[in-house]
Amino acid sequence: MRVLYEDNHIIIVNKAPSEIVQGDKTGDKPLSEIIRDYLKEKYNKPGNVFCGVTHRLDRPTSGVVVFAKTSKALTRLNDMFRNGEVDKTYWAVVKKRPLKDEDRLTHYLIKNEKNNKSTAYDIEKAHTKKAVLHYKLISTSEKYYLLEVDLETGRHHQIRCQLSKIGSPIKGDLKYGAERSNPDGSISLHARTISFIHPVSKEVIEVTAPVPDENLWHTFEAVVNQSVR
Repeated sequence: MRVLYEDNHIIIVNKAPSEIVQGDKTGDKPLSEIIRDYLKEKYNKPGNVFCGVTHRLDRPTSGVVVFAKTSKALTRLNDMFRNGEVDKTYWAVVKKRPLKDEDRLTHYLIKNEKNNKSTAYDIEKAHTKKAVLHYKLISTSEKYYLLEVDLETGRHHQIRCQLSKIGSPIKGDLKYGAERSNPDGSISLHARTISFIHPVSKEVIEVTAPVPDENLWHTFEAVVNQSVR
């Protein structure tokens, strides 16, 4: 279990690309159940253990996910996510450099339930939802570019769809225009940091998720850490 933070009310973990946050039609064991088992064993708890899902990450995406250990924390966190009171920063690796090294993107997204894919439009159309994000180029390698992305809205496949719309699909993301898949089936999108006011203690919680164990990710992480020093 890759626990990044835990107290009496919440537990924050680093999701691997292959995991699902919540149960779905695949029948694979979701992260919520894995955490339940972990808590049951760690604290030697009889009966059912509470583990509430507060938000989700796409299956091929890695990074920080917050779960609630109490119903009070779950209710408050759900409200906080809904009201935009949680700050999330993502790292995305793209092969094609965006025209601008930093930009605020506004598109109008519509989700196709049949193929589980969103389409972005430059202007508002019927049934679309406004999607806004800010990205900044923070590192480069020989073939790839690392973008830091902050979401202003939370739409279905938003980062994947909007970066694809500007011609810079995420590495490995075949669904949104990448040339080839990643060997492990992941896409190179990582929920890097999350920060919020604790739903019960009211302390500021800020957590950073280590990148996936892969050379390109480690190279980018080392360069960014070096530049921060």
